[in-house]
Amino acid sequence: MSYSVYELATYAFDPLHAFWENERTQRAVAGALIACFIAALIGVELGRQGLLPAAIAAKTPGSHYAAVGIAFTLVLALEVVSFIFVLPCSFAKSVGKQFEILCLILMRNSFKELVNFPEPISFTGNMTPIYQILSDGMGAFIVFVLLGVYYRIQKQGTPLIPSFKFRYVASKKLVALLLLFIFAGLGIYDLFLLSHGKHTFDFFSTFYTVLIFSDILLVLISQRFLPTFHAVFRNSGFALVTLLIRLALASPPFYNAALGVVSAAFAVLLTLAYNSFHGTGKQT
Repeated sequence: MSYSVYELATYAFDPLHAFWENERTQRAVAGALIACFIAALIGVELGRQGLLPAAIAAKTPGSHYAAVGIAFTLVLALEVVSFIFVLPCSFAKSVGKQFEILCLILMRNSFKELVNFPEPISFTGNMTPIYQILSDGMGAFIVFVLLGVYYRIQKQGTPLIPSFKFRYVASKKLVALLLLFIFAGLGIYDLFLLSHGKHTFDFFSTFYTVLIFSDILLVLISQRFLPTFHAVFRNSGFALVTLLIRLALASPPFYNAALGVVSAAFAVLLTLAYNSFHGTGKQT
């Protein structure tokens, strides 16, 4: 890989990152989320009143609770974009961002169970949705607590040699750009399937599958610049965490929350062990 490739990756990534983190961009995105949520509620109500064209009404949910799921899905999509921009910072920060996304996914799963309740909401005697709400909600809470522990035990690493650091970070920016392209492609394809009435796929589960391969790629990249055993082992362990999260997303209710908690606990234990034996190691 020539030096110009590192520069190209940096020049392409940094303006996108700056634009995304810009306060004006974040306000615009927040406003768009509110507008989408209100539009979803109005669309559901129009569909229930028979005021939508037949083609649109056929694709419109019949429950207002579905608007909550739509809102959470959009929030998750934005969190994934933020995760991609965090990726070049360090393995530790990117793993933490993945757990933030997992927390939101579990919360979204809890709210998705609302479609099993009547409007206005009332107890119907069916305990299964309630158990699933409690399971996903409690799983999200425990992962949230473990994530706080995980962030607190992170240590500031020893900086790399400047020339090595630039090439290493630029390599990760190149991977991040590739992930951003894949993310956009998957989103466009999923919307295309939805708009044509075809069977869609689980977007976030699919993207986490891609993350498994990207994490392995990052492990190999890190080995080029940090070939020490403890650094490679820690980064490989974080790649395993991504695999566990992916399994959690693919698991049925109850098992998904349990696997999510296990993945967060594993990340905390791995970090504690790494800090204990290699406390001065590099955060990469």
